[in-house]
Amino acid sequence: MRAVCIAVITFALLLGAECSADTLSLKNGDHLTGTVTNSDGKQVTLKTDYAGEIKVDWSAVKDLMSDKPLYVETADKKTVNGNVGMEGSDLVVHTAASGDVHVPLTALTVVRSADEQQSYEKSLHPGILDDWKGGINIGFALARGNSDTTNLNTGFTGDRKTLSDELKLYSSSIYSTNGGTTVGGAGGVTANSTLGGFSYSRNITNKLFAFASGDFDHDELQDLTLRQIYSGGFGWHLINTPKTTFDVLGGINYTRENYSDGVAVMTVSRNLPGITTGETLTRKFGAATVLTQDFTFYPDLSDINQYRFSLDSGLVVKISKWFGWQSSLSDRYVTDPPVAGTKSNDVVLSTGFNIAFTH
Repeated sequence: MRAVCIAVITFALLLGAECSADTLSLKNGDHLTGTVTNSDGKQVTLKTDYAGEIKVDWSAVKDLMSDKPLYVETADKKTVNGNVGMEGSDLVVHTAASGDVHVPLTALTVVRSADEQQSYEKSLHPGILDDWKGGINIGFALARGNSDTTNLNTGFTGDRKTLSDELKLYSSSIYSTNGGTTVGGAGGVTANSTLGGFSYSRNITNKLFAFASGDFDHDELQDLTLRQIYSGGFGWHLINTPKTTFDVLGGINYTRENYSDGVAVMTVSRNLPGITTGETLTRKFGAATVLTQDFTFYPDLSDINQYRFSLDSGLVVKISKWFGWQSSLSDRYVTDPPVAGTKSNDVVLSTGFNIAFTH
């Protein structure tokens, strides 16, 4: 008798476990059990214990039975909640307030589990410290003996992107010294520059966005104490996919430049109104490699023969979730630097470690 009771209890537990799962019945006769997590309108994602996540085309689904309520977006962009089944080519949501709601598969756009819905609602109104991604870059080289050189380059990137806006922060610096050589070579600082800035954009439509940005440069060897560029305008999302984003933008800017030779013999300040045009690109190659590129062109409105441009690109290859290798290229060009003897172009190429973070 005891053995019979154990068998009955075991069967009931197995039956309960089976009934607690969502079930997909396919047109080819197969049956899949698991948990429906989401759907983009073309495929439904079923999370299973035996095969991980499985994506199934809706065209291959004959029937669906959900054990727990799902959130379904209707054709008129309303969200209804309830256990879900199928009748013919309609998804049927058994709601508590409105009864059965039929959503044609041809008009279906979104299905979410309770966890997915909670994450989605949180993403609509994130806190200022939420959703940050970025990394810290460090490169260092040292030589002693017949040569005496020190090179240090650092960088920081932070990106907070939500469904409606995006905030970017960046900075990079390079410092290099040469202490001379054993055969009498001259020493001194051979590079000392710092770049930094921010940009904020907010979507007006799915394609159109408004932006504001500030960019700051310091370059000791060009005698540039500080260059400040404040821009504002509009942009267009030409490509916006999970792997590739490509934006173009245009607007106006105000630039203030301060040059000094460091001994108070020569000091120059310039205030320049100008135009801002540019593009930004982010491209993911597989799961481990990310390429970023940002080019901005600044024609001077007070003198059409004068202009500046900035180019920043970077490549990060992940070795682990938080650690990787990075290479970056920065270029700053000005047509007419006011300090005699300084060059118009400054290019910085650096490589080193990348320490990634998310919050």
